Amino acid sequence: MKFIAIIPARYASTRFPGKPLAMLGGKPVVQRVYERVAAEFDAVAVATDDERIRDAVAAFGGRAVMTSPDHRSGTDRCREAYETLCREQGCTYDVVVNVQGDEPFIHPSQLRTVKGLFDDPATDIATLVKPFSPADGLGALENPNSPKVVLDARSCAVYFSRSVIPYLRGVPREEWLSRHTYYKHIGLYAYRAAVLRAITELPASPLEKAESLEQLRWLENGYRIGVGRTDVETVGIDTPEDLARAEAFLSRTEAER
Repeated sequence: MKFIAIIPARYASTRFPGKPLAMLGGKPVVQRVYERVAAEFDAVAVATDDERIRDAVAAFGGRAVMTSPDHRSGTDRCREAYETLCREQGCTYDVVVNVQGDEPFIHPSQLRTVKGLFDDPATDIATLVKPFSPADGLGALENPNSPKVVLDARSCAVYFSRSVIPYLRGVPREEWLSRHTYYKHIGLYAYRAAVLRAITELPASPLEKAESLEQLRWLENGYRIGVGRTDVETVGIDTPEDLARAEAFLSRTEAER
């Protein structure tokens, strides 16, 4: 089975314009992501709508594909980039992996876990979760910007929500994290190539509109989302403040080597 990783990278970000080109430890963030991913996949490409990002990727020897600025999600951007690559070199990949361009510390074990989910031929889409721990605190669990996931007995997604799910009836909220294992969604997706084409042609679904989570559209339309677990903590970059934390994290990890 062959895998291609595509890294969506937009220049225009409300909270952090130019984020993919922000310097982290002497390299652009997008280069940090690219180098992490390249060791684990058969091919890698950055999907961007900005020539500055395309040129920066070319400067460090990477491959970038120009895409429309009008996509509603990274999934749609991945599809366009994949189809461009298909026209140029043929559609030789079985699975397309969508790696967030603001995750410079994504761990090889996480990438391998997602790949391994496709050993099950019934997996249409794959993603990751990380268990919340009591040390995370109730505030982290209740944060609507950190979607939660409910899994079935086969470790497939039943539902994603910005709300805390499940609700523990009769249990004080301050005890929820110690009485039940809650899962935080990690925004790494992989799709069988044919599934990627199909899900991007679906209209927005009622649950997707309600929660503003595109993966609910996939569930509503019957796609099976396999879920892998990780205990690795990474540092995503959404704001300039996150970049400062990422610099500190990079310094610590390099000092420990």
